[in-house]
Amino acid sequence: MTTDPLRQFAAWLSEAEAAGVPLATAFALATAEPGGTPSVRMLLLHGFDVDGLRFYTNRDSRKGRELAANPRAAAVFHWAPLDRQVRLAGTVTPLPDEASTAYWATRPRGSQLAAWASHQGAELDSKATLDGRVAELASRYQGGEVPLPPFWGGYLLTPDIIEFWESRPDRLHHRVEFRRSGSDWRGRLLQP
Repeated sequence: MTTDPLRQFAAWLSEAEAAGVPLATAFALATAEPGGTPSVRMLLLHGFDVDGLRFYTNRDSRKGRELAANPRAAAVFHWAPLDRQVRLAGTVTPLPDEASTAYWATRPRGSQLAAWASHQGAELDSKATLDGRVAELASRYQGGEVPLPPFWGGYLLTPDIIEFWESRPDRLHHRVEFRRSGSDWRGRLLQP
């Protein structure tokens, strides 16, 4: 185990991808309403570096509203075939529009149209309504680029806690937790 948790995370993610773990970049993101009611959902990681983890979503969605009101979140990556998981917790900030626009340009056209069409998490009267919105948007942007919606963008989760967990026989799991201390990380072993 390295003393740099972000480098360790990069190594474990690479090992999960090399091992063929399906959707190795999938993670559960937990947020909470101002009153404390939690919610969790699966997302895909779209980049990380020393600043943290990047993901993109509809900012008017439940997670977007919760992050606007309470900009802290927790995440967990679970790679069952490797008997490993990584838990992270920290502050979440919106990414600049330039970063969101750059990522948006890499999305498949169908995903772009779906992002425009969906009022993510709102009640839907019928699938036909959603399909109709997608068809209308496809017609509107036919032959041209689909612009970045004003309600859609990226976030950066800057962790201040990262825990690595590996399964061991007899439930004597190996756990190492890192806590940010200024610009450094302090690591410690945890009991299983």
